[in-house]
Amino acid sequence: MLQAVTHTNKRFNKTMQHREIIIIGGGLGGLIAAYLLAKHGRQVLLIEKKTYPFHRVCGEYISNEVKDFLIREGLFPTDLDPADIHTFQLSAIDGKIANLPLEMGGFGISRYALDLFLYQKAKSIGAEFLLQTQAEQVNFKAEQEKFEIHLLHGEVFTADYVIGAFGKRSKIDKSMGRSFMEQRSPYIGVKYHIRTEMDPHTVALHNFEGGYCGVNKVEGETYNLCYLGSRHSLKKYGSVPAMEAAVLHQNPHLKRIFKDSEFLFDKAEVINEINFEPKLPVENRVLMVGDAAGLITPLCGNGMAIAMHTGKLAAEQILSGKSRREIEKAYMTEWNALFKQRLWVGRTVQKLFGAKWASSFSVGLINSSSMIGRQIVRQTHGIPF
Repeated sequence: MLQAVTHTNKRFNKTMQHREIIIIGGGLGGLIAAYLLAKHGRQVLLIEKKTYPFHRVCGEYISNEVKDFLIREGLFPTDLDPADIHTFQLSAIDGKIANLPLEMGGFGISRYALDLFLYQKAKSIGAEFLLQTQAEQVNFKAEQEKFEIHLLHGEVFTADYVIGAFGKRSKIDKSMGRSFMEQRSPYIGVKYHIRTEMDPHTVALHNFEGGYCGVNKVEGETYNLCYLGSRHSLKKYGSVPAMEAAVLHQNPHLKRIFKDSEFLFDKAEVINEINFEPKLPVENRVLMVGDAAGLITPLCGNGMAIAMHTGKLAAEQILSGKSRREIEKAYMTEWNALFKQRLWVGRTVQKLFGAKWASSFSVGLINSSSMIGRQIVRQTHGIPF
């Protein structure tokens, strides 16, 4: 039950409700932070604009760097039958292929299943949730050392700490004036679930003009197909199916997948304005986690792992008992040490994808020197924690 406090907000003339910690956004980073904070007896409320379960545009492959942590916390979803993945396949636009073993490996699982699983775990241990609720604005009031969180319909919460887990792009980013919001992005993301014939232990990355498409098994007999495409191409061809037929099908592997697979969604899940510009992990005194802190290019397949790790780091800093400034400084230092280089490598390597000559060069490079391919994989993956 939501507990009201006695002070009021004159702007909305509504009673304000207080929580020690509020997390805005219920993706992987937010859910992990909520679980860990609740586990240690802290009062935590997570605000999420949707209700579980729901689909997200996501590659749905997770590096095993998170596996030990999840097992220790009782959060590894064994009963959901995640796919075991240990091979990486890359195809050029003309169909040439390179295969590379994934030294650490990973697992495939849908966000539909995993987010619901983590939500249930966090709720069972005492985390509070406010679902189907849109947070509009977050302000830090220095004189009170408190945050004010304004919701869509006028409700206001206060909090001692706020964790920002609101994803790639949100209304709160705009209200905060975050610099990346001023730049238009040429990228769109499109996702399907399919049934197809493919090695269940492989994550494949297929190039096409202007983007690339990842395919890997998740739970059950389902495969995730998710691609990063061009807003320009979508505008040129007028619809997602027309763009796929004209652009993606130029890669013979993608043409076969689209032709021979059973598509399980009525229509594609689509998001716009995917921006890979650098962000700050702490802004306006908010600890940013997951994509809100920085978005790794999808070809690296580590966005889910990074989100979990950042949620863990943010929770640990709040639990440390340090002052606010010490918490912010320590979190920023840790985030930069662990992720800043990985995101830079991802942005750099992305230049080798999405064009005919570049994709052919990349495949040839891996085939001629698997050591270079393994080095790229190491640079974009973390270490178990």
